[in-house]
Amino acid sequence: MTTESAPKWRRLEPDRRREQIFACAAELFGERPYADVSTSDIAARAGVARGLINHYFGTKRELYLAVVRRALNVPDGAVSLRPAGSTEERANAAVEWFLDMVSAQETRWLAAITPEGIGRDSEVDRILDEADRHAADRVLEALGFHRDDARWEQFNAVVRAYAGMVKAAGREWLVRGTLDRAQVHSLLSHVLCSLADEVLPELAAT
Repeated sequence: MTTESAPKWRRLEPDRRREQIFACAAELFGERPYADVSTSDIAARAGVARGLINHYFGTKRELYLAVVRRALNVPDGAVSLRPAGSTEERANAAVEWFLDMVSAQETRWLAAITPEGIGRDSEVDRILDEADRHAADRVLEALGFHRDDARWEQFNAVVRAYAGMVKAAGREWLVRGTLDRAQVHSLLSHVLCSLADEVLPELAAT
């Protein structure tokens, strides 16, 4: 084995080593379909023994699910960073935060919302559903709605429907290049304002 092909072993603390493996797996799952990524590929990219992947994450599928969860997670604290202004200001800030997040992990986010090669997987479906519900909760909170509202579940369903457009717009921007970031921001913020100011109040009144 030549020096160039040998893994670059480095002594790291367990948490840093685990994060290194995770980051390399996220890169690979973003670059290729799930079926085209092996644990050997991940180990080579991370410069670790393949057994460490099993030690820290279990199977390749479990590592992939961890990548999907993190890519779609909207931290609870994100809501506290939103401005307490008008609906338009709140919507603009929420969309800007989302686009920044997607830009920072573009391939990971795309891989998470369009899993390829793993087949029909109930666990992936459950993670995607939970992520959509959680993100919808955060959006509603950012817009000033309160969880004790009797129509919260219906409001959440409306925002989850909006999330389908968010993902489609993200693909038009990042994959097809038919929309740029400014156009995606304008589209998503205008629709979100309309939901907050017109659709949800109308739903609450029925």
